[in-house]
Amino acid sequence: MTLRTTLDFLLYDWLAAPVLTERERFSDHSRETFDAVLDTCERIAREKYAPHNRTVDTQEPHFDGEKVILPQATHDAHKAFVESGMMSAAQDYDIGGMQLPYTVQAAANSFFAMASVSIGSNMLTSGNANLLMVHGTEMQKQVFALNEFSGRWAGTMCLSEPQAGSSLSDVATRAVPDGEDYESDPLGPRYRLTGHKMWISAGDHELTENIVHIVLAKIPDENGKLIPGTRGISLFIVPKRMVDTEGQLTGERNDVALAGLNHKLGWRGTTNTLLNFGEGKYPVGGKAGAVGYLVGKPGKGLACMFHMMNEARIGVGTAATMLGMAGYYASLDYAKSRPQGRPVGPEGKDASRPQVRIIEHADVRRMLLAQKSYAEGALALELYCARLVDEHKTGEAQAADDARLLLEVLTPIAKSWPSEWCLEANSLAIQVHGGYGYTRDFPVEQYWRDNRLNMIHEGTHGIQAADLLGRKVLMEEGRGLQLLAGRIQQTIARSASVPRLAPHAKALGAALEQVGKATREAWATGNPRDALINAVPYMQAFGHMVLAWLWLDVAERALALDADAAQPATAGRLGATDYFFHYELPKIGAWLQVVESRDATCVDLHEDAF
Repeated sequence: MTLRTTLDFLLYDWLAAPVLTERERFSDHSRETFDAVLDTCERIAREKYAPHNRTVDTQEPHFDGEKVILPQATHDAHKAFVESGMMSAAQDYDIGGMQLPYTVQAAANSFFAMASVSIGSNMLTSGNANLLMVHGTEMQKQVFALNEFSGRWAGTMCLSEPQAGSSLSDVATRAVPDGEDYESDPLGPRYRLTGHKMWISAGDHELTENIVHIVLAKIPDENGKLIPGTRGISLFIVPKRMVDTEGQLTGERNDVALAGLNHKLGWRGTTNTLLNFGEGKYPVGGKAGAVGYLVGKPGKGLACMFHMMNEARIGVGTAATMLGMAGYYASLDYAKSRPQGRPVGPEGKDASRPQVRIIEHADVRRMLLAQKSYAEGALALELYCARLVDEHKTGEAQAADDARLLLEVLTPIAKSWPSEWCLEANSLAIQVHGGYGYTRDFPVEQYWRDNRLNMIHEGTHGIQAADLLGRKVLMEEGRGLQLLAGRIQQTIARSASVPRLAPHAKALGAALEQVGKATREAWATGNPRDALINAVPYMQAFGHMVLAWLWLDVAERALALDADAAQPATAGRLGATDYFFHYELPKIGAWLQVVESRDATCVDLHEDAF
């Protein structure tokens, strides 16, 4: 199967995306327009991205003292992406969008992520602009968001600092009012920012004429001191180059300076930067301090930023998924063509017989099936979440609210599960290649290097796990968890009547009960410390339960369309489902055992004993 055939099944046969065209927002669309979008993106990814994936890995960004230099291939790919209209595909017609369902946009963007995640699909620019469309003023939307959606400008997200990392309560970047008339600026209340931001993807480049930084900073109290914790954190628009109210560059640089490029294990084609705000290198109006415009209300920066953060987390999950898919396809092709060894018969090996292709060996087939179950299962997860976004935005009131809450619960899984298990898929892809996989003669080593970042950025595994067990399953008195359980039980009920799937339905029911029990036991003492010490094993088990559910749902739908499993695609989906239920789902017992007992082995060991 190809990526396109897999996407077609998931979009049209499983998620029934064409049904969305019955809603007013999407009424101009049809399966034909969806196909046209997929065709265009598949072609651009094939022609402009895939041939240059190795180029951008070896020709890393460098700073010539004035600007960051990127390979011409990156400029060409970015130009093609912008001209396709995909930057604003899901936006309103009146701002240049296509009003595509987000489900279709997410599917289309997967082609770019698989072809070259390092060149990028402008995830942060889109997220930045979407944040401003929700929390910005009308002027901020017109000047900043619309120029990002058009591709004229790019966007970033500036949270982390060298001394703080993911600990946002320790942010030290400060913002002070810029003059007595600071509130009268038409672009928003004007502040001067000073501080340092680290790990800023696409923080400096020449792909666009301007870069719109979204920056977290603290506004000092009346005594000039930063408020401890997150209460004082506010959000600011800090453009690289100053602009007027018409969105035109004034010719003046803002006081944002590139302090250095980070040289990474993977994603080498994407600049990653340390930025200094307000060091005086580019004084605005003869005055040091980076000019920033307040977004939303003072002290409410995190609430605004998480609108972008949640979108970015699903984007990270999609990137991880497509790297896993790329490695799977590469190792499958290799296994079909590489001769090595002979099969073992009743009397052992017959050395006089010719070698067989390695796909005929049981262990290679195990590794291929594991990759298939991880990557295709993760793709189903990401598209299901995208479908929830459409339901939240365009569904009837109750369905929309249910989708919102389900998305809250599933977002940590959508980010973390592909980041862990599609990385494992890439490791297996190297293993299928043997020694060749460890060389740069084959692409699978780069896929692994690129994917290793995804367990870290936009919130590490530990952060996602604490979010899931510490917040999401408890939200609204556990209603989100109950909604998810209800959907899982619906799939179990349908599948239980299908003889081929009935054993899996029973196993999934048991897993759901295990996760429910572990959730209760984790919080039995009411002490967050007791609950969260094993949050990561909990998240791993929760994620495996979710993926088992999605595979069962996919398999049930596949059999409904092809009852005899006569088509290879159906047989493949059933095989991946069998693999996941036989080899993967049983793992949750070990993970949940330490959760239920609130095992303190890791925290009780004295530091000196490590």
